[in-house]
Amino acid sequence: MIFNKAIETMPREKLAQLQLERLQATLHRIYKNVAFYKQSFDKAGIDIENITTLEHLADLPFTTKDDLRKSYPYDLFAVPLKDIVRIHSSSGTTGKPIVVGYTKNDLANWAESTARFLVSAGVSDHDFIQIAFDYGLFTGGFGFHCGAEHVGASVIPASSGGNIQKQITIMKDYKTTVLASTPGYAMRIAKGLEEMHLHPSSLNLKIGIFGAEPWSEHLRTELESKLRITAYDTYGLSEIMGPGVSGECSEKNGLHVNEDQVIVEVIDPATLKSVTPGDEGELVFTNIAKEGCPLIRYRTGDIARLLPGNCACGRTHVRMSRVSRRADDIIVFMGSKIAPAQVERILANAEGVETQFRIVLDNAGGTETMEIKVAVSDRITIDEIKILEDLKSNIARQIETELGLAVKVTLVERATLEPRDGMKHKQVEDNRK
Repeated sequence: MIFNKAIETMPREKLAQLQLERLQATLHRIYKNVAFYKQSFDKAGIDIENITTLEHLADLPFTTKDDLRKSYPYDLFAVPLKDIVRIHSSSGTTGKPIVVGYTKNDLANWAESTARFLVSAGVSDHDFIQIAFDYGLFTGGFGFHCGAEHVGASVIPASSGGNIQKQITIMKDYKTTVLASTPGYAMRIAKGLEEMHLHPSSLNLKIGIFGAEPWSEHLRTELESKLRITAYDTYGLSEIMGPGVSGECSEKNGLHVNEDQVIVEVIDPATLKSVTPGDEGELVFTNIAKEGCPLIRYRTGDIARLLPGNCACGRTHVRMSRVSRRADDIIVFMGSKIAPAQVERILANAEGVETQFRIVLDNAGGTETMEIKVAVSDRITIDEIKILEDLKSNIARQIETELGLAVKVTLVERATLEPRDGMKHKQVEDNRK
């Protein structure tokens, strides 16, 4: 099924012309209304009148997360605040959060973009979609919510709070047919079914829409088996739109990018030059239809590649692979992004431990886990059980308070964290498959 055939199957030549027209309009608007972009373009000697082809996009400077943080909260908005009808933000991974604003038109385009991927996954106005993404400043919950309503599906805004048993009860009683969540949360639901001695056949569930964290084909197969569903991958980021940037169709052979909304590039993060078509590199997105706070050549830090050839589904928009890893040290865990530096700051204020640590990530059994191994201070002996338990509890509580994550804290001797045989110190050990 195709939600908007005129746009999603538009001939490439016509699509390129649409992109160029929207890019030029966006450049004129931000040069006039956003001081950051005027200064950035002037410093680089850019005359936006000379941007007459899509190839000229590569002449423009990049936008980075640091630029967004320095513009906190509203300096990147390209319209008056009275025209902003919705504000979302990131969790503030490494300092101030990244704030994004939406006009009425932005929200309509966002709903349209997300609706396309829901329909491409088989969602229709006969479905009941249970959204188990967090509702709040994070864009996940609202992005899928508005898209589902645009399709005409019945929305169950369950969010990701509360216990898994409650999610399952809602799923069973309300006859949920579609689950939208992180893949890790879906696996927790699968485990909850086993614990409640409920067979997936007792549910009406048939489709899973998953995103916000890395996951593999192996996990897809496991989720499809345990939940008796067909699982689809989506990709989005709050800075550009939220969910709706790209998503899989029924072919499950790459994620179609909504190219009428964004232009996607892939660059070498070291040289900042475009990679050979089909090669892996860092994803860079440019908004061409967003009014509130459009970004130009935004470096995502996500590593992926663009897939060659046409898709059998008939859509003409380019496809991207799954994100394979990050170009920076940001960890994506349970749908949240955190930096090791955040953990280091928390440990620096904790009594009785060193700032040397290791983050161990795993998804044994399909559920993501995070263990933080922390070196105990020489002032404390490893056999002081009561003191150690208090230390672990305090650190875990502080991490949950500041980062919003429940993690396992293990106290170890410093020597166990030190590199051996000339190897580089490993601060993050990612065992997720």
